Amino acid sequence: MKGAANLKKCGSVLVTGANRGLGLQLVDSLANGGFSPGKIIATTRDPASALKLQELAERHCNIHITSLDVVSHESIQKCVEEVGQLVQEEGLNCLINNAAINVEANFHTVTPETMIKNYHTNAVAPLMITQAFLPLLKNAASRSECGTMTMGIHRAAVINVSSRLGSIELNWGEKANGFKWYPYRISKCALNMVSRCMARELEPDGILCLAVHPGWVRTDMGGPQAPLSPEESVSSLLSVIGGLSKKDHGSFLNYKGEPLPW
Repeated sequence: MKGAANLKKCGSVLVTGANRGLGLQLVDSLANGGFSPGKIIATTRDPASALKLQELAERHCNIHITSLDVVSHESIQKCVEEVGQLVQEEGLNCLINNAAINVEANFHTVTPETMIKNYHTNAVAPLMITQAFLPLLKNAASRSECGTMTMGIHRAAVINVSSRLGSIELNWGEKANGFKWYPYRISKCALNMVSRCMARELEPDGILCLAVHPGWVRTDMGGPQAPLSPEESVSSLLSVIGGLSKKDHGSFLNYKGEPLPW
């Protein structure tokens, strides 16, 4: 967890899809890991029903819950306004685009509707959310005292939670696995390209951007057979995120910080 200690230098971290699974664990670990950032902004579509998240917020005054439906333009704009009031001129240091869905379908059962639903949530939404939060990310990046050549979560960063299932190279031959999730895999592949495109776009402003694979995790999406617990995944992931620098900009890393093929 050496890298995670750097999160103490981070003024604010926003996590989408924070009501369950990896998102909830990210908020929990950020709050309880001994390296808590100044503000943890946890978004969920329905805060009233996010009981575990509410319990965390009651115990930690730096957790702020706000409503966000990632596929609604109006909801995104409202969330940006609320977060802007919260962070003020300090801006937003770290945006973690974690919210995702998996409408399972194989070659024989996939439909246009399942493809579009996954694509909108998993690939289009992170792009639109980052676009909307760009002014706040720029504010944070411009206030850095570490010089304009540095990159990292202490300044401004966009972390897109992707999946190795979105890797084209790893879906072939002996490297392939049995997951025939057409909508999910294709949407995560698209998210990888979104991450790469945004990295080029955001670099002049000193905003780090990359895609990360959290591992195969025992969540509602990952299933009970997954080898990693949410705690194990997030512990390693936060250590990686905390240690990110300019050399990682535009990359695709796993939860151990190892590069993955596109």
